Amino acid sequence: MGKAGKGAVSAAASDLSELRPGQSLELLKELHILTREGRLNQDSRRKLKQVYHLFQFIQPLLQELSADGHAPTLADHGAGKSYLGFILYDLYFKALGRGHIYGIEWRAELVEKSRALAQHLGFERMSFLNLSVAESADAADLPERIDLVTALHACDTATDDAIAFGLQKRARAMVIVPCCQAEVAACLRQGKALQLSRTPLAELWRHPIHTREMGSQITNVLRCLHLEASGYQVTVTELVGWEHSMKNELIIAQYTGQKKRSAAERLRAILVEFGLEQSLEARFGLQAVLPAAAVDGAD
Repeated sequence: MGKAGKGAVSAAASDLSELRPGQSLELLKELHILTREGRLNQDSRRKLKQVYHLFQFIQPLLQELSADGHAPTLADHGAGKSYLGFILYDLYFKALGRGHIYGIEWRAELVEKSRALAQHLGFERMSFLNLSVAESADAADLPERIDLVTALHACDTATDDAIAFGLQKRARAMVIVPCCQAEVAACLRQGKALQLSRTPLAELWRHPIHTREMGSQITNVLRCLHLEASGYQVTVTELVGWEHSMKNELIIAQYTGQKKRSAAERLRAILVEFGLEQSLEARFGLQAVLPAAAVDGAD
């Protein structure tokens, strides 16, 4: 073998060393994360790094959900090509021998490809539904209860729909990576002139790029408060380093049953402060949550 051949073999071996133990090479090739030669390009390395990092947070939740022989159910919203679902099944559900993953995706061609791949690989406890996130909450093909809800880069209000789905399905945990968010930014933009005359804080979103970023920040804060008001303990952290993804926020919510009245009150106060209450009060569940929030969970 020449130097070029040895170099290619060495490079492929180096790429394979980045994979998790037990990871199916066939799966990664079918997902086009690995080339047929077993190589990772820069784009697929970035995708795999994100999914693996997310797996580090999801695995302990699954282990807790799998205790005492329970068969955990997981719904992955905005599944796309189902990188996350397939890798979770390959690394955890396959060896567990029980549990089910539901991939929810509105693009029919991606759903069909995922179904075909699951059948080809023998991943029998995976189902793929051609639905929007909003439609999925009442879908007959989904069980009444879902243990774990994931949403990786579900765009704009689809993230809020995934949270609403988790609340309706009484999820024991949610793992959310928000994506682009335009709704709050649009509301801020509409009331900008009035807010600039009312408070100097409106300078924080006077320029268009700041409006977009401020809208994103406010949206995720509201989501966290909504989850806390609904009985979840919330942790917010980075998914991966900024060099890998600008959409980097990771929200992990675990159900405790302690609904925080203070979170609901702060949520409403933020909506009022930014002139968002008429547009967003129903979306963040205040009409239902605040009157019923438990006092003993207040800060």
